Amino acid sequence: MKGLYKYLNGYKKECFLAPFFKLLEAAFELTVPLVIASLIDTGLANGDKGYVVKMVLILVAFAFVGYGFAITAQFFAAKAATGFATKLRHALFAHIMKLSFKESDKQGTSTLITRMTSDVNQTQTAVNLFLRLFLRSPIIVFGALIMAFTVDAKAAVIFAVVIPLLFVIVFFLLSLTIPRFKSVQAALDKLLGLTRENLTGVRVIRAFGLEEREIINFDTETDKHRRVQEVAGRISAIMNPATYIVINAALIILLYSGAIRVESGALKAGAVVALVNYMSQILVELLKLANTFISITKGLACANRVSAVFNIPEGMEVKVEVDTDAQNTDGKDTHTESSAISEASREKNSNGKYSAVKFSHVYMKYNEGGEDALEDIDFEADYGTVTGIIGGTGSGKTSIVNLIPRFYDAEKGTVYVAGRDVKDYEVASLRDMVGTVMQKAVLFKGTVRENLKWGNADATDDELKEAMQLAQISGIELDREVEQEGRNFSGGQKQRLSIARTLVAEPPILILDDSSSALDYATDAALRKALRTLPWKPAIFIVSQRASTVQHADKILVLDDGRLVGQGTHEELINTCDVYKEIYASTEQG
Repeated sequence: MKGLYKYLNGYKKECFLAPFFKLLEAAFELTVPLVIASLIDTGLANGDKGYVVKMVLILVAFAFVGYGFAITAQFFAAKAATGFATKLRHALFAHIMKLSFKESDKQGTSTLITRMTSDVNQTQTAVNLFLRLFLRSPIIVFGALIMAFTVDAKAAVIFAVVIPLLFVIVFFLLSLTIPRFKSVQAALDKLLGLTRENLTGVRVIRAFGLEEREIINFDTETDKHRRVQEVAGRISAIMNPATYIVINAALIILLYSGAIRVESGALKAGAVVALVNYMSQILVELLKLANTFISITKGLACANRVSAVFNIPEGMEVKVEVDTDAQNTDGKDTHTESSAISEASREKNSNGKYSAVKFSHVYMKYNEGGEDALEDIDFEADYGTVTGIIGGTGSGKTSIVNLIPRFYDAEKGTVYVAGRDVKDYEVASLRDMVGTVMQKAVLFKGTVRENLKWGNADATDDELKEAMQLAQISGIELDREVEQEGRNFSGGQKQRLSIARTLVAEPPILILDDSSSALDYATDAALRKALRTLPWKPAIFIVSQRASTVQHADKILVLDDGRLVGQGTHEELINTCDVYKEIYASTEQG
């Protein structure tokens, strides 16, 4: 939580004024019973109507002034809490966007969404309540005790006994409920994760006719959440009757002893009424304090969960910062050399030039302690060449291409881009050099033009249309609206628009990760032919499970269970690699 205080820095004035006006309101509230006592003992007892009217007007004035103070305090508290939450949410979103794929996978999408929404909202509520009530309630409670002693010290002894007893009851019950409310939040996390999973995979669920099973699973998790919440609610519900019993018992004693003393003339009736009012104020404020304490505790728990996300290291560790411009197609390096990196530290290919991409005995795993997803991968690819990557499901095809833009890091070995270890690049600079079209085509709400300009914000309409032609998509206007996630486009259209978006950037390294799976064979072939004509001659990587998509590549990498079992041309692999022959037979002749 400590790291989150800085988001209140711009609201120091509001953080002071909110509790200040609440304290002014409390001062007026503590004065009201004394005015009522004076009204009864002086005005009503003496039949002084003018005095009664005067006291009533004072009470009305107190009400309006107190109301004004309360509204003012609420305004400043709300302004501070809302501004705090806005800054916090922006910072959290920016931090999450910088997390590596590995950390995002580890945390889970549903957890990160919960942190940004529910947890930030709970933290905002806690800040609001703290500024408004956390100081007011104790001041009312102890202020009422002090005022009771000024009214009648003997009767106030009852207050001195009741207040500690109430505090014991309240905080004992809080000690039981707070851990359970934390369990409620954890159960809610799990429920939200299940909900997101079901909504995201609703098509798969329907395809397999498993709606009833998922409904049962959801009901089970909902019941678990309900049971945890009911236990916390039942314990919390004891607070009201327990405190009311103590307060009402005290009121009975106070009224009984007060009546006797009034009859004997030792105490005035107005003083008894004032003491009863102070006792009622104590009851109300203790209940407010208990509820405020619960909300603030829940808010602190949520704030700690948000802080935990901020504590996740963002991005990837960079060994050396260098300025990076892409190597051109003639093999002439245009990188600005850093004094921290010597020319001798860079890797050249057998022709004495820098390869576009080189893997040197690379191992990779997704989870610490898990099995290797890739084992001893060793190959290189030059600019102007096409490298096909093929293998069965789960063989590690996507894992290889994810290491090039450094979405993940290698456990052992080195990945080189333009002769440099990828860890020597600033991540943003590296990814400017690598254009990746992911397995799942994703479009964003807006227009086709806005989506394509993600690749190059300065691209002209002619350049956008040229990229669309290269991606084999035509007949779509640049001003056409794109719905959320591109729902108004077919799978093939989304894939080709995604390819066009990447081509607009003219990256020196182009990765197509199974991005033509929704295309027919003729369109797929036309796309591959067009990629050969790209004027900037990028190093192209094509990932596919279809042999026809990669068979005309300059080099084909064949993967099996994370291992590179063959590399070469189609003709070479047909004669030497059993895994490739099996894939070719199943996809092209089956």
